[in-house]
Amino acid sequence: MRAVIQRTKEATVTVEGTMIGQIDHGLVVLLGVTHDDTMEDVKYLVNKIINLRIFEDENEKMNLSLKDVQGGVLSISQFTLYADTRKGRRPSFVQAAKPELAESLYDSFNQMLHEEGIHVETGQFGAMMDVRFTNAGPVTIIIDSENR
Repeated sequence: MRAVIQRTKEATVTVEGTMIGQIDHGLVVLLGVTHDDTMEDVKYLVNKIINLRIFEDENEKMNLSLKDVQGGVLSISQFTLYADTRKGRRPSFVQAAKPELAESLYDSFNQMLHEEGIHVETGQFGAMMDVRFTNAGPVTIIIDSENR
C-alpha cells in the first residue's frame, strides 16, 4: 500500500461539479493499493500517518503530528500510484489491485482513521475527481507499507 501525503491549509474534492469532501487544515492522502495488501498494511499506514511529526510547533520546527494539531484528512483513492513507466510511453497499471480489494482496503483505511479520532472526508472510489488544495510548506511525503 502506498500513500502520498501532503500537508494542507485547505482541501476539497469535487465530482461532476459537486463538492463531496472538504477539510480545513490537515493532510491530503492519495492512497494506492496493490494485489497483496492486507489489513496489516492499512494499520501500518494509519498509525504512521496520524503520528508522523510534520506540522510546525511554536518554534517553527516540524514537531507535531496530525493528532496534535487536530487536523483532518482528505482521503483519495489513487490507483495511478502503482503506475509502471519502465517500458514504452503508456503507463501500465497491472500492479494496482483489482477494484474489489482496493475499495475494501480504502474503506477500511478511512474507517480506521475515523476510529482514531481523525475527521475524514473522502473522494468517490473509481470516479473522475477534481482535488484542490494548498500544499502548506510545501510538505509532501511518500510512505510505502512494503518498506516497513
